[in-house]
Amino acid sequence: MGWCAELARPVGSKPWFTDVTQEAGLRGVVYCGGAQKDHILESVGSGGAFLDYDGDGKLDIYVVNAWLLDEEPSRVRIRGKNRLYRNLGNGRFEDRTDESGLGDEGWGCGVCAGDYDNDGRLDLYVTNFGPNRLFRNLGRGKFTEVGAAAGVADAGWSAGATFFDGDADGDLDLYVVNYIDCTLDDVMAAKRTTRWQNKAKVMVGPFGLRGGRDRYFRNNGDGTFSDATDEVGMADVAEGYGLGVIASDLDNDGDVDVYVANDSNPNYLYRNEGDGRFSEIGAFSGAGFSADGAAQAGMGVDAGDFDGDGLQDLFVTNFARDHCTLYQNTGDLFFEDVTGRHEIKRATYTALSWGCAFLDVDLDADLDLFIVNGHIYPQVDDFPEFEESYRQRPILLRNDDAKFVDATRATGLELAAAGRGLAAGDYDADGDLDLLIVAIDEPPHLLRNDVPRQGNWLGLRLLNRRATYAINAVAVVRSGDAVQMREVRSGSTYQSQSAMDLHFGLGPAAKVDSIEVRWPGGTRTMRDRVPGNGLITIAEPDE
Repeated sequence: MGWCAELARPVGSKPWFTDVTQEAGLRGVVYCGGAQKDHILESVGSGGAFLDYDGDGKLDIYVVNAWLLDEEPSRVRIRGKNRLYRNLGNGRFEDRTDESGLGDEGWGCGVCAGDYDNDGRLDLYVTNFGPNRLFRNLGRGKFTEVGAAAGVADAGWSAGATFFDGDADGDLDLYVVNYIDCTLDDVMAAKRTTRWQNKAKVMVGPFGLRGGRDRYFRNNGDGTFSDATDEVGMADVAEGYGLGVIASDLDNDGDVDVYVANDSNPNYLYRNEGDGRFSEIGAFSGAGFSADGAAQAGMGVDAGDFDGDGLQDLFVTNFARDHCTLYQNTGDLFFEDVTGRHEIKRATYTALSWGCAFLDVDLDADLDLFIVNGHIYPQVDDFPEFEESYRQRPILLRNDDAKFVDATRATGLELAAAGRGLAAGDYDADGDLDLLIVAIDEPPHLLRNDVPRQGNWLGLRLLNRRATYAINAVAVVRSGDAVQMREVRSGSTYQSQSAMDLHFGLGPAAKVDSIEVRWPGGTRTMRDRVPGNGLITIAEPDE
């Protein structure tokens, strides 16, 4: 832990992350509009996912794609296809898009996973500019699209989404964040009119455009959903510009709350009242604004217990010349903006940040932060005096005794991209978490984790009674004085889905003293004296 403060990488040392995109075979370009980005739709980008779609025990990759536009004359040149890459187990992937049925050609934005029909297989929900898609997993690597039939083909401009059991009835409901209310004709007719730094004309939006209305779809238990947004108290009355979302039990009361990152509007926190209804308490909780009372430009969001106090904290990414924000959970759904106590302000001020993830990159038993960056205005490159760039490097903040330190230089990572989506998962099964970055107008980037290890590790696969991932199950791992918690989640970071296996760095400990699993519904499972350096499966007990 203590050597986190060493920011510079020793001369000649190996980079901490290795970009293995080409050798892995991830070649499909991810499109997002035209080169000049005349409309905000052309700059928000898309996400990706780590998931084992075929049940062979290896993490596969799914990448959401959009369209390539010509600007003069304005027309659609290419309808990009979402891509599924199957993990071959030797560091390489093969494109299985067409035979899987997952190759949608809508203007794609985000993705989340969950077994919505309780058949024991993970399904995929893909958000679009236009009708969203629900891909039902048929098994044997095949999917069929049922969004309209299931009642969740929201036809607006959707961004983040998450499956979770909001009413504790045993099936997964769905929350969908909608960004802006506009049409394709609006996008194709857009002319750059906004003035940036009184120097350049940049895109239309988001200001001056109407915000989209978020949706909560209640699972009817028969393969269909009903729009229950107003009924459960989740009406987006401000019609904020929503982008990121996370569903998590933030107050440890056994039900799942929802936090929404809004662009240029206060963030929402929906407290689950335990009876299938929610109350919006963002401003009251302290997590709706920054410490100085300002609404920031929220993009991505993640939750994790960075300080080891048993409460999950929140991290939100924001626009350039602001900073990302760390909200420390003080209990009972109250949060304190503690960004100023860390190097987060300085490290993230000039970056325009999107995907983010709490993860233990070096296995030293605490949670670090990885942040993906990239500007929305290509025109910033014409004005170097402002020290902003369109393509930007990711940022790594190392956790040093619950204090974050900027360790970006130490990574040796030279990647610069218009990054957007981020997913974390151990694709090569070597015990550390690798990263998938989805950027605009280029193939995705697969970063293999080669960070010098500071200890051992443990992986947990928590399966419910239907033998699929128990979404929002929580595991608490105790080893010596260290207490860590993780939660299985559908969707987070920015429009993306990280692997659902839980990952713990153990530091010097070769085993854990105990594992406590808190299942949705209140059941608990205990395991004692579990050896490290492996992935173990724990199944939810029968009632």
